[in-house]
Amino acid sequence: MRRNLYLTQLRSFVAVAEAGGVTRAAGLLNLTQSAVSMQLKRLEETLDLRLFDRANRQLRLTAHGEQLLGYARRMLALNDEIVSRMTDPGYEGKIVLGVPHDIVYPVIPEILQKFHAQYPRMRVNLLSSNTRELKGLFAHGDAQIILTTEDASDAGAETLVELPLIWVGAPGGVAWKSRPLRLAFEHRCIFRQSVQRALDEADIPWEMAVESESTRTVEASVSADLAIHAALDMTCPPYMVPVPHDGTLPDLQSKQINMYHVTGEGGQGVLKPLQVLTDMLRSGYRTRLGRDHDFAGRTAAA
Repeated sequence: MRRNLYLTQLRSFVAVAEAGGVTRAAGLLNLTQSAVSMQLKRLEETLDLRLFDRANRQLRLTAHGEQLLGYARRMLALNDEIVSRMTDPGYEGKIVLGVPHDIVYPVIPEILQKFHAQYPRMRVNLLSSNTRELKGLFAHGDAQIILTTEDASDAGAETLVELPLIWVGAPGGVAWKSRPLRLAFEHRCIFRQSVQRALDEADIPWEMAVESESTRTVEASVSADLAIHAALDMTCPPYMVPVPHDGTLPDLQSKQINMYHVTGEGGQGVLKPLQVLTDMLRSGYRTRLGRDHDFAGRTAAA
């Protein structure tokens, strides 16, 4: 038959062990000495072990008591953590996070997993869209945090990392050799105009072979070697690779990944988790993507 340990008995046991006596432990626990002594007695009876050596009117842990003390501390710590997280209203709420399609991977899934482990009662709504739409949502108060890909940052934005824009295509693909060069972009992609301008300046003919409102359509077309695309270095999906053009295509300009977030707002119980999430985003992008590139790490002047 399984025997159950009671946390109240373990708490009294730990208090006595740490305080060095029943009297002081009773004061710490706000219990009577007899109540603490009774809980120790019942714990010893449950385990059928002597936990304290009571010789010379002093309480000293026996070998079994020393072994139990580590287990008891861990059990009480886990109990207190559960109670705190499940009952603290300060950890409830919703945060809307907007991230452009093309920089969700590889950073965002890891951050969301880590944040959820720390704040299991907080809900993060991830919106994936283009930079223009995300900035509109932020301006209207429909998102608490957004990331953007831009040439420069607006007032209040923080640049997390600056990455070069690179040509990407299908693994082993040859679409990049075609002339006119076949391109695939969403209608509102912020990279589109700068790519076209770079090709015009290099006097390379091009055509927009694939136009879509869907990121998936562009990705499928590029991975099928029907066209090429441009993406920030280290962010392209596994079914696309950097184009090995050896200088036959022009270099593209760098882009900033910027973060905009509310400060001192968000509703009761949201501000602290909001700050934690922004710290995670800042660290995640600089660590994962800024490893081989310089980043500004600055906040634009208001």
